[in-house]
Amino acid sequence: MVEKVTSLQVAERAGVSQSAVSRVFTPGASVSQKTVDKVRKAAAELGYRPNVLARAMVSGKSRIIGLVVAYLDNYFYPEALEILSNELQEKGYHVLVFMASQTAGNIDAVVEEILDYQVDGIVTASVAMSSDLSRTCRQAGVPVVHFNRFEDSHGVSSVTSDNFAGGRELAQFLVAGGHQKIAYIAGWEGASTQRDREAGFRAGLAEQGHALFAHGVGEFDVDHARAAANAMFSVKPDDRPDAVFVANDHMAFAVMDELRFGLGLRIPEDVSVVGFDDVPPSAWRAYDLTTMRQRANLMVAETVDALLAHIGNPREAATRQVAIPAPLIIRGSARVPDTWPPQEG
Repeated sequence: MVEKVTSLQVAERAGVSQSAVSRVFTPGASVSQKTVDKVRKAAAELGYRPNVLARAMVSGKSRIIGLVVAYLDNYFYPEALEILSNELQEKGYHVLVFMASQTAGNIDAVVEEILDYQVDGIVTASVAMSSDLSRTCRQAGVPVVHFNRFEDSHGVSSVTSDNFAGGRELAQFLVAGGHQKIAYIAGWEGASTQRDREAGFRAGLAEQGHALFAHGVGEFDVDHARAAANAMFSVKPDDRPDAVFVANDHMAFAVMDELRFGLGLRIPEDVSVVGFDDVPPSAWRAYDLTTMRQRANLMVAETVDALLAHIGNPREAATRQVAIPAPLIIRGSARVPDTWPPQEG
């Protein structure tokens, strides 16, 4: 059995102290480039690899962030989580990914498991935790940041798009386009993103003297969304909506396919369709979807900044509730108003 090379052997080969070797392999540590070059050259010659887990036990810092994800079907999440992982790695952290369902019991069990890994922080994406578990994380000294979910829990930061304002603007856009029978297909109703988008949409309609014409639930799932669209539009023309806001693009694609190929309707001539997220297929000619853009880069930057602030100064860092404006991206799936944006006055 080949014995492992030690940091002392690397130090002797490089002609430096053992503590210098440790600093070279510690992210963010102060060390000269000359020392880095000598130590890394010696380490490569000897085949040395630092024991990250042992260092974590000594320092009390694992440099690991636990990332909890509910599902990756929606194009938005793989893209956003890739940006998040890269950003954290640039800051010297490693990301440990755990999958969880939307049910509170499952999420709590997963987060309890993450805590066993002595993580420095937790980011949840598209999931929410119970207040009891949030308290457990605080007591363990592990900060939590919710990405794309808002949770009104003490000590837990959240970063989202401004979903309420986005829903409100879509209502204004559809009313300004002359639509009279405006519908909504909801996502999973336990999600804050869904609740805020619908609340903003209803508020925007009410401000224009309109009420919601029809309502369906798509559960953020393509099959449920397709079924909701079929039920909503398989009616007499007079009872059919002339516009529909689908709570995210992932469902909107299924809705558009059902309208066109299942029911023979034209978009936007017979019905306008709008979504939320602006994932890559939204710009494809097959969909050309008008939608609100979630700015993943800004959301990730705020998430990482909040998380590292809590890790670096847990007693002083303030809890943040960040809502990033989502711009409206106008394409061809919805009738465009003669005047947009509305004139101030």
